[in-house]
Amino acid sequence: MSSSRLLDTKGGAGGIAPEFLVSPEMLDAVSPSGDRGGMVLGSGLQGEPLTISALRPAPTRIVLVGGLYLARQVALRAMAVGAWVVVATGRPAAWQVLQKAAGAGPDGRQAPLVQIRRLSPVELPRPSEDSPLLVVHDGGPTPQELFPPRSPWQTTVYVLPYMHPQAGATANAADLVLLQRLPVGQAQLAARVWRLPPPMVQQLTTLADDQVVALGRNLWRPLRLVTTPQEQQILGPVRRGD
Repeated sequence: MSSSRLLDTKGGAGGIAPEFLVSPEMLDAVSPSGDRGGMVLGSGLQGEPLTISALRPAPTRIVLVGGLYLARQVALRAMAVGAWVVVATGRPAAWQVLQKAAGAGPDGRQAPLVQIRRLSPVELPRPSEDSPLLVVHDGGPTPQELFPPRSPWQTTVYVLPYMHPQAGATANAADLVLLQRLPVGQAQLAARVWRLPPPMVQQLTTLADDQVVALGRNLWRPLRLVTTPQEQQILGPVRRGD
């Protein structure tokens, strides 16, 4: 798993853009190019907002183990910071809410900000700092590598509905993992994949519906999802399942 560590709130760490979780003070201190892909994911134990730099000047992989709610919220927030979103899925109806949220373009046609595709290779938009690209691979617990991130400002999110023994390669290649509550058996599998100690395994089985653990190298950060009123109109209330 690539490096992804938590920055402190004192601003002592360097290299803002490649980091995943940064404090609000850090975001205030960096240039616009440094926080171009910053997205508020949730809040910490003290209610402080936590931001993930999900759209970075480097090819990036994020594994999400959980329900559609979290996956669609991540996609919505990528759209909010100006990203193109391409969703490859076997359940396109579940993702239509993103296209509705994107609205229509000036010509009255569906805005191209969101594309919903089948689970097959297609030509992707060319990402850039001004137009980063988020590719959501919603292909079940053992996804194929259809859209590996190959260029800066391209992030591929693999949506895993549950932990599967054959998902280890995808999981270990991730730069960041977002975990929702897992049953005991799946939490034990996660422990083997990421070498988690028993207290962390126990925590995974007891997360509330609105809680997520951000996992990376030297990173274990529980957080609470926060939904804006606009997002609630689109996605409904925060929930663990679909």
